[in-house]
Amino acid sequence: MQHLIGKIVEVISTETTYTGKLIEIGEKDVYIESEAGWIVIPVENVVSITEKED
Repeated sequence: MQHLIGKIVEVISTETTYTGKLIEIGEKDVYIESEAGWIVIPVENVVSITEKED
């Protein structure tokens, strides 16, 4: 999934779906930058990360 860093992605978690620029995939958290600001999602809650279609 490292190839998605810097791209606009959809992150589906156990709670909701987030859209934004993927900044980092860490051991514990996934970091994305959305229009509303930074979002930090715990890795254990992430179901999938896919590049956003236009």
